[in-house]
Amino acid sequence: MPKIVDHQARRVELAEAVWQVIAHDGIAEVSVRAVAAAAGWSTGTLGHYFRSRADLVAFAAELVVERVTARVIARMHDLPPQLAPIERARTLLAETMPGDPQRFTESSIAFAFLALGLRDPRLAAIQQWHFGGMYDLCRTLMHDLAAHGAPLAGSPPDSAARRLHAVVDGLSIHVLAGHLTPAEMAAELDAHLATLTSAPG
Repeated sequence: MPKIVDHQARRVELAEAVWQVIAHDGIAEVSVRAVAAAAGWSTGTLGHYFRSRADLVAFAAELVVERVTARVIARMHDLPPQLAPIERARTLLAETMPGDPQRFTESSIAFAFLALGLRDPRLAAIQQWHFGGMYDLCRTLMHDLAAHGAPLAGSPPDSAARRLHAVVDGLSIHVLAGHLTPAEMAAELDAHLATLTSAPG
């Protein structure tokens, strides 16, 4: 009986090998040969699934965004409805930030693809999707806080969402660069969220 091959599973396996190369050696070292070696494949077999390095990298970039998005959505559905909006915001934002080894790896991969997207229209489109999804999350959280009476430091919810998005990305980059520890990142996020729920002085 012929062996049934799950082609999507094989493509995912290769995308994870791209992530492995990025995590260990950096984005500049991603090549068809390096990814094939990380996956334990031949370059010829890899070529059956992706026609080029660009195709492989684009799929790997899209997959990491999909996984983080799916995890945030699942976490959102799992939260108790009575949870305070500020705790809801803190919990969901933490899912997107490098607070543990898994999320550190995801964040390092996502920001590595950001640099490539400056020259690659396909990766740029994936980054726009990624940034759009993150802004939508921040916007939802800020409108939720505003609906429960949070002053948002005097800003409209959409403006507060843009600022929150920038804070989250900035803190994440500082952890990736080694300028902050995950604990310091969490404390700075808490400090920013506190400014949104405190009455103007």
